[in-house]
Amino acid sequence: MNNQAVFNIAEICARHGITDVVLSPGSRSAPLALAFARHPAYRGRLRVVPDERAAAFIGLGIAQATRRPVVLVCTSGTAGLNYAPAVAEAFFQQIPLLILTADRPPEWIDQLDGQTIRQRNLYGAHAKAAFDFPTDTTHPDAKWHAERIINEAINLTQAGPAGPVQVNVPLREPFYPKLGEVVVYEQDVKIIREIPATGTLSLSESTELRQRLRNAGRVLVVAGQYPANAPLAAALKSFALAYRAPIVGDVISNLTDGLSQILGKQDIFIAGLSEDERNELRPDLLITFGQSLISKSLKLFLRNAAPLIHWHVQAAGPVADTFRSLSEIIRVEPTSFFRSIAAGSSPDASINDSTTHYNLGWGSAQQHGETALNNFFGSQRGRYQEVQEPFNEFSAFRHALGALADGTALHLANSMAVRYANILGLPQGRQIEVFANRGTSGIDGCNSTAVGGALAQPARPVVLLTGDVAFFYDRNAFWHNYPTPNLRIVLFNNHGGGIFRMIDGPRQQPELEEFFETHQALTAENLCRDFKLRYFPVASFDELDAALPVFFAAEGGAAVLEIFTDSKTNAAFFEEYRAAVKAAF
Repeated sequence: MNNQAVFNIAEICARHGITDVVLSPGSRSAPLALAFARHPAYRGRLRVVPDERAAAFIGLGIAQATRRPVVLVCTSGTAGLNYAPAVAEAFFQQIPLLILTADRPPEWIDQLDGQTIRQRNLYGAHAKAAFDFPTDTTHPDAKWHAERIINEAINLTQAGPAGPVQVNVPLREPFYPKLGEVVVYEQDVKIIREIPATGTLSLSESTELRQRLRNAGRVLVVAGQYPANAPLAAALKSFALAYRAPIVGDVISNLTDGLSQILGKQDIFIAGLSEDERNELRPDLLITFGQSLISKSLKLFLRNAAPLIHWHVQAAGPVADTFRSLSEIIRVEPTSFFRSIAAGSSPDASINDSTTHYNLGWGSAQQHGETALNNFFGSQRGRYQEVQEPFNEFSAFRHALGALADGTALHLANSMAVRYANILGLPQGRQIEVFANRGTSGIDGCNSTAVGGALAQPARPVVLLTGDVAFFYDRNAFWHNYPTPNLRIVLFNNHGGGIFRMIDGPRQQPELEEFFETHQALTAENLCRDFKLRYFPVASFDELDAALPVFFAAEGGAAVLEIFTDSKTNAAFFEEYRAAVKAAF
């Protein structure tokens, strides 16, 4: 078989500025592997990860950090199926991935040949598109078709909303060049570049929307998951000042660190509000942008509030009606929207007593929640002056957050880690960027995504806060040969799925321990030895406070801080927190 068209895939990717490839080894994929391995653009940027599930999440982590497409390459058969969890996460989180799945020629599908499954459109509704690479590219038209497919696939990964695209590549033997044969990259390959639309509001649209905002009454802005974006933060600040509109965001909105106009802590105060207080915070006009929310309390509040008008700001792609109130979709980027609406408004023209009262109501509720949280931890210190406070993961999590360095890329694993962070909030003024796989909210790739982030940004501290089930589930994240000296993993090990003791439903069931908590006796010590990670086990506040500075120090290399706690103690302490907050309101 003439593999020139396959070799040209690497050239086209390089011309499009793609810099990172994650490969899982196999024979059928050899032409693809050699294409990237021998291309000068990918020397030092082609990573080999044997486990395809881990490889895909590592690629996802690289793409999250760089905000550029990453290429995944695997062999035929079930290898591509192992990409599926990361592909689904990329789809719902809108992360660009180009997935190249090697395959047998079409005539050999369903013929009982080895390592063969039905790979066409392998990811179904969880990929933006799926293409079939031509089997025979000897005719000029077929070569043009092949190059057009790769260009289209690359452009689609980035076109809003970004996401994963599969190209299935059937390959015939021989797969390998003869000894001494040079891989050639043709320089006349077809390149099709797509310049994204820069949609902005027209003058008349901006004027109309400003007028509607002034007449709307109580305006609330809610930010879903969103990448860190300094221009957006500045535009929101201007909007909040112009309209005195409260802006609420989860920790994954990347807006709550140091921006006083953005309100957090909603998990604390919304649950404690009376019905009258909830009515005081109900918006007449809701403006949303971004992806999912962590806070169940906020989601339920907004669904029950049923605002009459709900604008969602999103430049392209499907829009979810999460709060059952969606009335208008505004097709511009959020930064452009808030900048444009704020630019033509002065605070004096937009503020009235009702607006000011509404804004102050949200601010007061957030401050009340902040005070309740601080008072709770303060009372715990006073309560246990003579008998030491029981060591628990909620308090330990607070210690770990407080020790994060400026500029940290913080990865939050699913289950309790992301929820604890949303309750406690980030240390202010440290420019911490938050990543979390909340597209599908699975535990299956939390380690690997953080590893990808560390590989993509080697000069930046990358920290993963995770529970034991998520950590051990994804242990193959470390099964590769690429150092990540900037990676720190704080592992909260309560020897099971402790979240099931925290949430109503499973914790009331007699089968809790056997069928929900998934008890396990593992520790990370042997894993750290296998993968040459520094290991810090702690089981008390004194040990934790002594370990944190050494663990987070820039020198020394990748490390795991394993914090051992008891799930029953954790649940009892968290229940005390809930009771204290409820009493405070």
